[in-house]
Amino acid sequence: MTLYFLAKYLHVLGAIVILGTGAGIAFFMLMAHRSRDVAFIVRTAETVVLADMLFTLTAVLLQPVSGGALMWLSSTAWSERWLMISLGLYAVAGLFWVPVVFMQIEMRDLARKAAGHNQELPPRYFALFHRWFLFGIPGFCSVMAILWLMIAKPF
Repeated sequence: MTLYFLAKYLHVLGAIVILGTGAGIAFFMLMAHRSRDVAFIVRTAETVVLADMLFTLTAVLLQPVSGGALMWLSSTAWSERWLMISLGLYAVAGLFWVPVVFMQIEMRDLARKAAGHNQELPPRYFALFHRWFLFGIPGFCSVMAILWLMIAKPF
């Protein structure tokens, strides 16, 4: 196996982790939210925050490293249009993902407090969930577009 194929494997694996974790987190958080079961929301939000830190963050940090290695090993120029668009979309995804992490943490904490006091979720939780859901759309769509650009290299 060459260094190029190792870098490519790690880069594709990172993209899979980002997309898979993102889709899984969104699905499980949505299902927990729809249940309105505070204890279930607490357990799910705790797992979601942990998964984002272990998997998504690791992949997000390693993507530029493996991508940079691929560029260097393949002599890809920064001026490649597909690459510039991909990097712009990566920044967009990050601008939406970072606040989402903090929203997840706050939703988890609000749910913990409600469960601890045997209360319903406060209005702040629902406002955060709505914003979290909306932020996920451009973040996830950006990553999907990056994956397409990475594979197709259309321009």
